[in-house]
Amino acid sequence: MAKTNLLNLNGEKIKDIKLNETIFDIEPNDKVLNDAIILARASLRQGTHNTKTRDEVRGGGRKPWRQKGTGRARQGSIRSVQWRGGGIAFGPKPRDYSLKMNQKERRLALKSALAYKANENNILVLDNIALTSSKTKDVIKIFENLKLIDKKSLIVVKELEESLILATRNLGNIIVMEPNELNVLDIVAADVLIITEDALKIIEEVL
Repeated sequence: MAKTNLLNLNGEKIKDIKLNETIFDIEPNDKVLNDAIILARASLRQGTHNTKTRDEVRGGGRKPWRQKGTGRARQGSIRSVQWRGGGIAFGPKPRDYSLKMNQKERRLALKSALAYKANENNILVLDNIALTSSKTKDVIKIFENLKLIDKKSLIVVKELEESLILATRNLGNIIVMEPNELNVLDIVAADVLIITEDALKIIEEVL
């Protein structure tokens, strides 16, 4: 059974804590995990790119020269795709990039991402993250105690508190979220996953 240390904000061990083996000790499914990452990245694309076809470009209503007798190639419009200022052939048009994945696969992908973090010992469980102020230097002090000052970290807490949000919003290497917001892309992108004990219980109950 997977185990890890329960730490306080000073980086001191409080006790050993067991991780749910059906989540953190499974054999990760690389195929499903890869599909989930592709889905997540695709959903971030706006799909608002657009180019004009020859029908949409302004001008070109008159035939530039007569069909025969000039010695030049026949042309019907100066807005054809081969002309400078003409339309674009097969260019991008607005589209929806979102993909579909069933709930069972989504859950397996999330478990696989968590299992990889556990296998690499990149999960830290804290008893709580209670800040007395909303100062960024307090969070930096905590990360110095945990020896994570240069790590890209994902913090999962039971409930978002204003002090924690304000203290971390200026730190580009820290993301804070609740358990229901946990997703594959943020887990994989983070160097370290920091979970409070209460948030861990919620994750294990849901998954």
